[in-house]
Amino acid sequence: MKEITRLFDFPYFQLEKYNSISDAFVTKQNGEWIKTSTEEYISKANAISRALLRLGIQKNDKIAVISSNNRTEWNIMDIGVLQIGAQNIPIYPTISADDYAYIINHSEAIYCIVSDEEIYNKVKSVRDKIPNLIDVFSFNEIENCRNWTELLTLGEDPSNQFEVEERKNNVTPEDLATIIYTSGTTGKPKGVMLSHHNLVSNTLDSSPRIPFEAGKTRALSFLPICHIFERIILYLYQYHGVSIYFGESIEKISDNLKEVKPNVMTAVPRLLEKVYDKIYAKGTELKGLKKRLFFWAIDLGLRYEPYGANGFWYEFQLKIARKLIFSKWKEGLGGNLDVLVSGSAALQTRLSRVFGAAGIPVMEGYGLTETSPVISVNELKNHGYRIGTVGRVIPNLEVKIAADGEILCKGPNVMMGYFKDEQLTNEVIVDGFFHTGDIGEFDKDGFLKITDRKKEIFKTSGGKYIAPQLIENTMKQSRFIEQIMVIGADEKMPAAFIQPNFDFIKEWAKIHTIEIGTTNKELVANEKVIQRIQEEVDVLNEKFGNWEKIKRFELTEDAWTIDGGQLTPTLKLKRKIVMEKYKDLYSKIYGKS
Repeated sequence: MKEITRLFDFPYFQLEKYNSISDAFVTKQNGEWIKTSTEEYISKANAISRALLRLGIQKNDKIAVISSNNRTEWNIMDIGVLQIGAQNIPIYPTISADDYAYIINHSEAIYCIVSDEEIYNKVKSVRDKIPNLIDVFSFNEIENCRNWTELLTLGEDPSNQFEVEERKNNVTPEDLATIIYTSGTTGKPKGVMLSHHNLVSNTLDSSPRIPFEAGKTRALSFLPICHIFERIILYLYQYHGVSIYFGESIEKISDNLKEVKPNVMTAVPRLLEKVYDKIYAKGTELKGLKKRLFFWAIDLGLRYEPYGANGFWYEFQLKIARKLIFSKWKEGLGGNLDVLVSGSAALQTRLSRVFGAAGIPVMEGYGLTETSPVISVNELKNHGYRIGTVGRVIPNLEVKIAADGEILCKGPNVMMGYFKDEQLTNEVIVDGFFHTGDIGEFDKDGFLKITDRKKEIFKTSGGKYIAPQLIENTMKQSRFIEQIMVIGADEKMPAAFIQPNFDFIKEWAKIHTIEIGTTNKELVANEKVIQRIQEEVDVLNEKFGNWEKIKRFELTEDAWTIDGGQLTPTLKLKRKIVMEKYKDLYSKIYGKS
């Protein structure tokens, strides 16, 4: 069997091991799921490689790819670029046009591939700021923009395939494969350089943790492929002969689940929160015995522990709950979903428990772009699933906890460095160990638990340490709270900015016939709303020491979004931006003029 040492080896390995999978990639176009076989995938990737050579692409040239959704074409382009020794520079579609210009210039990309007209127009608006950009191609048909099928046509003639093979043979595992610009919570994005070896080793070392039935599993992919988490998962799927169906959008994910009926899917905690809230809301609408059974099952789920740890009587009740209640949850998610893989942010333990009880265990993992990304992940077998942790460290990595609690990682997954920033690289990689900036601890069985971000921990004026993420994650258990940011560095007490869950509060007000106005501004000023959220905060505050309790809060009338600038593309808080935006509320809380 072919040894995998470079990223473009994955499709060839799949072809050799599983023959040609008819639905290696499946993308919906004009209402129809269009399948691409392994053989076609490789054929088109080679055509792209031949076309790029004819365009004069040299080793280490950069090609930017900006796509608003995951699609088969992205993967074909990825392999086509990589196997001639060039680099794929994925860019988040939701960032500003100026950030597009910055990344394309900084990475020295000479071609750009876009998915649709909206992204094309953003690139076009800053084209005069990108002097080295030769041309733009699009996946969709766009007027006055060259289409990617031109590349396929240009590469139809196989007469220069020998050049492609030469280039492939000259790519080493240590060569740069991609530069991923981290969204960052402050300042300009940093370009993380990842080699073929970084990504291949991380894929293979993570592989045993996810239960796949080789060649018989179907996955639904919708998390942004420009993020390393989803990208590594796609390589992992290819390695295991998994059929990959690309979700149309986050809005259509429910429909896509029912159509595709996947066995596995990746998710971020915010999506799981929304799925749970939707199910919970439907439960509140039930009547009589059905409603009592629903909430009995929920209460049972909130006490769930894997491997029968709660004993015979609990497992007997769980069996009944799964048949009467949780089976309907699973059916709503397609009926075949056996496992979810969660990353990017901390997952609330209540969600791990409830989904686990429903027979859809969530394998939470941990890592950073700089670590390719996986450092640790839970697994179902080998008693490797522990709720409230991010699992055990994957093989071939060395992870230790520094004296101040910071997680340090050393291994083949650690990045080559930050592009054009040797100083910053030397600050975060010391003696071969990457300093993650995360605070964590190992339990007695080697499970890793993340407690906070090192840079986000702050002291009050009384000298007490506050770990904001822990408090925020707990407070977001309330259905009244959509987003929250804990503040109070060098102040006498912790406080918070809260973005209410506007839709839920409107439903709550309707049920209780409470007049809260028609606008968000009126809603956040309504005394009954403020009082109700105060009740939620008071209950959840009981989980913390007195010095950690949220003493005051202010509600914001804006929804915190990626486009609004409050969240990164991976839905992390941009704390400095949120603080600047709500400095008047900060002054109000702490009585500053």
